Amino acid sequence: MESALLPEVGQGGPMVPERFRVSGRRQETADTWTLELEPADRDGGLPFHPGQFTMLYAFGAGEVPISISGDPAAPGRLVHTVRAVGAVSAAVCRTEPGQILGVRGPFGSHWPVAGAAGRDIVIVAGGIGLAPLRPVVHEVLNARERFGRALLLYGGREPEQLLYEAEFAGWRERGLDVSVIVDIAAAGWHGRVGVVPTLIERASFDADGAFAFLCGPEAMIRFSAESLIDRGVAPGRVHVSMERNMKCAVGHCGHCQLGPEFVCRDGPVFTFERMRSAFALREV
Repeated sequence: MESALLPEVGQGGPMVPERFRVSGRRQETADTWTLELEPADRDGGLPFHPGQFTMLYAFGAGEVPISISGDPAAPGRLVHTVRAVGAVSAAVCRTEPGQILGVRGPFGSHWPVAGAAGRDIVIVAGGIGLAPLRPVVHEVLNARERFGRALLLYGGREPEQLLYEAEFAGWRERGLDVSVIVDIAAAGWHGRVGVVPTLIERASFDADGAFAFLCGPEAMIRFSAESLIDRGVAPGRVHVSMERNMKCAVGHCGHCQLGPEFVCRDGPVFTFERMRSAFALREV
């Protein structure tokens, strides 16, 4: 798979953050916000491929790798959905419109959406894992006629932890079959209850030629990938995100090394065939 580290990344090289101004901020769940960013010192946007990530730098706190969750057709608006799980990500989430964040990137390999033209698309996401897959949704719907069936199979622990619910109706109207499931039902929930792989068992798609894109908790990825393969999807057409504790984004620090792979440099998107043995490790 192509590594999509762009040579022109940033204005001062891949290790120098560029200043971006927060132009919008929306709370998604109790601990998750979506930020919209625009360049502060120049005109123009930041072209990216679905699945790539940037390093977001909160001044005085540090930087954190976050996948881009916006529309690749609208690079003038850089969108990230961030969950506050540590000091740096919490600082990023607290950033208000008008304030500045540093941005390095984009980095990494990408979801091979263009190579799936004419095939069925199965997008499988769990929790915050829908954020790195949202650009796939945009790219498929922006050229809906180029693909066969398009499905989103999405699960969360509880209904209040689901992302982008307000967008589901519009996605369905544009031709995306959206199925949602939760682990734990709450009062007022009338949808499915269970785990994401059960959605795969019920889904209608042509497994012989389908492309699948998966992101979420490691256990969900593993069992969902195996379910897809059991349905007949080739392991080389099942693509997974291996987002981990990346620090430098360019393969220098070694924090994201997984066997012979550096997730930030060689990924974060890999085929399940390439990563299958890693999912057998308890630590992954």
